[in-house]
Amino acid sequence: MKRWMTAVVILMFGASLTMAMAQQGGPPPDGPRGPRRSFVEGPGKELSLTDTQKTEITGIEKATRDSHADFFEAVRTTMEQFRAAKQANDTAKLEALKPTMDAQRTQMKEIRDGEMKQIIVVLTAEQQAKLEKIRAEHQGEHPRN
Repeated sequence: MKRWMTAVVILMFGASLTMAMAQQGGPPPDGPRGPRRSFVEGPGKELSLTDTQKTEITGIEKATRDSHADFFEAVRTTMEQFRAAKQANDTAKLEALKPTMDAQRTQMKEIRDGEMKQIIVVLTAEQQAKLEKIRAEHQGEHPRN
């Protein structure tokens, strides 16, 4: 059961990374919840962002994608290998990919956390409080255990 849950978490992580990478150009891939939305298109809609804030946040997201393009490409390659191994039912390859995927998941979390810290600076105190409420509700819907 633990292996199955690990595989599901890794697959979901990979899908979100693939969606994020698609924002670099080309049509976004389809994933379990559709393409990854930018902050402006997602929680930003509920925060009544000003045009200036939207522009700044979009710039932050672009800078993150640009500065981590090589990492995102490496993740894409790892996910392709994972999908191929899963399709072939190659458990040895899946187990061999696990340490790489775990490390990439950790690095992706650090990248996303850094991006969010930059975005929060752009928000007013009221918007920050509302964002925390949105994020808390989201955590309740999608526990990360």
